[in-house]
Amino acid sequence: MTERSMQEPTLLLLTALADAPRHGYALIQEIAAISDGRVKMRTGTLYGALDRLLSQGLIEVAAEEVVDGRARRSYALTDAGRGALATEAERLRAVATEAERRLSAAFPAVSPRIGGSFA
Repeated sequence: MTERSMQEPTLLLLTALADAPRHGYALIQEIAAISDGRVKMRTGTLYGALDRLLSQGLIEVAAEEVVDGRARRSYALTDAGRGALATEAERLRAVATEAERRLSAAFPAVSPRIGGSFA
């Protein structure tokens, strides 16, 4: 049985946590940076996804503190989360490699790695 591919919000959240623990607002900023501004995650979506990832054991609460009178949680990847992200990165890499191979076969004079266009 094959595992389902990861939904983009999950992929972006796990990627944002891959190098350091982050709190909610920092995650929103990091996701925007990773996606080059294409994805602007809303607060409700973020915290719903964080709750789901916590319950799945892919992330954990790394720290809780009070900043300016407000509670702030920082989240980090668990070993299971690192494994899931690594598996998804490999799946995406394999698909991208195959896409490039097929495009090169169909259009041998144009290479997508050099910024060529297929239009």
